[in-house]
Amino acid sequence: WCGATVDADDVGACLQWLQHFYTQSAKEPAVLPHSPNFSSGPCKKPPGCDWFKDTAGVLGRSHRAAVCKKRISKGMEDTLRILGCPEGYKAGIVPASDTGAVEMMIWALLGEREVDCFHFDSFGTTWANDLKSLEIKFNSHKADFGALPDLSQANRANDVIFTWNGTTSGACVPNGDWIPDDREGLTICDATSAAFSVALPWEKLDITTFSWQKALGGEAGHGVVIFSPRALERIRNAKPLRPLPKIFKILGKTADDVCAGNVINTVSMMCVEDYLNCLEWVESVGGLEGTIQRTLASFQKVKEFVDKTEWVEFLCEEEAHRSPTSVCLKVKGCEDVKKLTKQMEEKGVAFDINSYKDAPPGIRIWCGATVDADDVEKMLQWLEYFYNDAAAKL
Repeated sequence: WCGATVDADDVGACLQWLQHFYTQSAKEPAVLPHSPNFSSGPCKKPPGCDWFKDTAGVLGRSHRAAVCKKRISKGMEDTLRILGCPEGYKAGIVPASDTGAVEMMIWALLGEREVDCFHFDSFGTTWANDLKSLEIKFNSHKADFGALPDLSQANRANDVIFTWNGTTSGACVPNGDWIPDDREGLTICDATSAAFSVALPWEKLDITTFSWQKALGGEAGHGVVIFSPRALERIRNAKPLRPLPKIFKILGKTADDVCAGNVINTVSMMCVEDYLNCLEWVESVGGLEGTIQRTLASFQKVKEFVDKTEWVEFLCEEEAHRSPTSVCLKVKGCEDVKKLTKQMEEKGVAFDINSYKDAPPGIRIWCGATVDADDVEKMLQWLEYFYNDAAAKL
C-alpha cells in the first residue's frame, strides 16, 4: 500500500529488506549430495556399491552351466522370499527389461478373453497400443499424466493389464482393493518402479513384472516375471493365438523351465551377480520393510520442500495417488526447466532429472530405495538456489 498515509522512506526501507532477504535465499549451498544420481532408470546403485568380484566363478561360463543356473535360481528364490510372495508363486528372468516382460505376456497370453487396460503414463499407453496393434479386444481406461483412471471399471470376467506406479507421470495405484478376489481373468501388473519400494498385494496380482535396473539399481537389459499359481495353470494349458518370436515363447512348460533357471535366451551372468549383490544390500537394510522406509524417507523430503515452496508443486494433485518413487514436479515461473536441470548437472548436484520426453515439462526425482534421503534434501537446496538465482537475474 502506497497511499497518502504511507511514508516514502518506509517504502524504501521495506524494499531494501525485501532485496536483502531475496539475495539471502539465493546464497549457494555449501554441500553437494554424496551421489548426484537421481535417474528414474537405470537407477542409482545401492549405497556403498563397488564392482563385484566373481566369487561364484560364473564369468566366462555358459549360462546353462550348473553353477550359473544355481545362481540364477538363487536370485529368483531370494526375490520371492524378500518380496513376501505367497507359496506357489514362481519367478523367472526374461529378455529386454520390464518392457520385454510385459510385451511377452501381451503377445503370448492375451486375446483369449476381453482385456481391461488401465493406463496413465507413457509405458501404460504403450501396452494399450500393443493391444490395438495385435487386434486384441480391449477397453481403454486412460487418465492424463498425474491422475489415475477409474479403477472400479475392472470387470471380473476380463484380463486386466495396468501399471502400478506411473514412472513418467508421478501417479501410483494406492492399493489393490479394486481387484476382485473372485476374478475369472488374470491381472498383469507392470510394477517396475514399485517393486521393493511399495507394498504390493500379491493375492491380487497374477503376473507381475519388473526390471532390477529400476527397482534396485541393477544393470539394464533383463526383466523379471513373477507368476501366481493361477497364471501358471493358464500358461501351461494355453495355445498360441498368434505366431510368437522366440523370446516371447513362454507357454506350456516353458514358464516352469524359466522359473527353474532355464532361461529362454542368454543372460549376462555379470548382471545376475550384480542383482544378487543388490538383494544382499536389501537384506542388510532390513529387507522389504527397510527399503520401503528408505523410499518414504526420501519422498518425505520432497513433500516438505513442496509444502514450503510456492513455485513448485506435484504433477499428481491427489495426495493419496502420488508416487513415492518417481516423483514428478511442476516448476512454476520457469520458462526453461531444462536450463535449470542442466545447471544442476554441470554443478554435479543432480543427473537425469528432466521429465520424461512425453510428459509435461518439469522435474522427475527418483526416490526409490537406493537413494539416500540426505542426498535428496541437499539436492533440493541446490534446486532452490538455482531457481532463485535465475529469478534474481530477470
